[in-house]
Amino acid sequence: MKEKIYNELGISEKVLNYSEEILNGLKERFEKIDRIAEINQLKVIKAMQKNRLAAEHFESSTGYGYDDAGRETLEKIYADVFGAEDALVRPTLTCGTHALTVALSANVRPGDEILSPVGKPYDTLEGVIGIRPQKGSLAEYGVTYAQVDLLKNGDFDLEGIKNAINEKTKLVTIQRSKGYEPRKTLSVERIGELIAFIKSVKPEVICMVDNCYGEFVEEIEPTEVGADMCVGSLIKNPGGGLAPIGGYIVGRADLVENCAFRLTAPGLGKEVGATLGLNRSFIQGLFLAPVVTAGALKGAIFAANLYEKAGFECVPDAKEERYDIIQAVKLGSPEGLIAFCKGIQAGAPVDSYVTPEPWPMPGYHSDVIMAAGAFIQGSSIELSADGPLYPPYAVYFQGGLTWYHAKLGIMKSFQEMVNAGLINMGDLER
Repeated sequence: MKEKIYNELGISEKVLNYSEEILNGLKERFEKIDRIAEINQLKVIKAMQKNRLAAEHFESSTGYGYDDAGRETLEKIYADVFGAEDALVRPTLTCGTHALTVALSANVRPGDEILSPVGKPYDTLEGVIGIRPQKGSLAEYGVTYAQVDLLKNGDFDLEGIKNAINEKTKLVTIQRSKGYEPRKTLSVERIGELIAFIKSVKPEVICMVDNCYGEFVEEIEPTEVGADMCVGSLIKNPGGGLAPIGGYIVGRADLVENCAFRLTAPGLGKEVGATLGLNRSFIQGLFLAPVVTAGALKGAIFAANLYEKAGFECVPDAKEERYDIIQAVKLGSPEGLIAFCKGIQAGAPVDSYVTPEPWPMPGYHSDVIMAAGAFIQGSSIELSADGPLYPPYAVYFQGGLTWYHAKLGIMKSFQEMVNAGLINMGDLER
């Protein structure tokens, strides 16, 4: 029955057999992922019980949103799950970039400097900071930016970081995931070591972690190893596929308060902000997030093993430990990148009949192709893939609300590559 349905979905017998052979060698790794998911599931349940989550907290608020018990309880739950003092979890944080913008602009002032010790940040932040000129950037408000690239072997350039920290350095931003740079994602342990070094040079500096795509992949979060703030999007890991919008900021209470004043207005802060019926989705999404993230993580490992055996360079490679849900595959040509994304789109439950095409997407400095047949627009905890149209033509694959959907999507991408003549199954069978 299973083979018949896969065939009806466009997966050939050769690709199916090749995939099952790959999966037979991944059972031990998948068991480890399930153990981490169990720990994170228990952490979420413990936080919900501690904060006496009740049915009344699912109720909606409108207007000013005063005394929204569900919103206040959710933020206490987030703080406990992330081991932080306070949290800001709001639908008015429209995306991860917006949440990062609020966190940065709330905690720096004209004359301050932001330092990235891990190289260039994600494309959409370039305009926020002012690396790429943009109206309303922090650079227009007199905030400067400094950057220290990683060493060629991926290590931190500690000497360069030490020299870059000066009297103006107010905030250090650490991007956990790779963005559109095919580098290794940072583990929570490495982030902790980097923060400890930075604090040894300048103890009062604020260390903020862009935590997008990394939540619940490990047993602990960056706020548990010294990060002053962690920031992310609810349509990635922590929303569990149910949050239709939103972002979060967790960390030191004074810094989170600054963020609340920036998001709403000075003097109002966290006291206002109607939830408009979204409390249930936010809370239930967080409840499901550890298991949903585990499925996406299995998909990333499966993709790396499938494509690496076929001769493509993968970051992380097939055997490396995982610290986020993103899998980069260097496809080497625009045809490969487009074929991969077509396969992902064809494996979606929504808009599977649509053909993705590269286009000049706002916030990016090159044409980008994106495949995402999602229940929630742009949700990258759902099955999705994207990449910029420039060498090495790397695709960045992530998501899958269930492991089985992630598996199908990866197989569809592989099948599309085969159909396009970019992979020869005969070579793999020898």
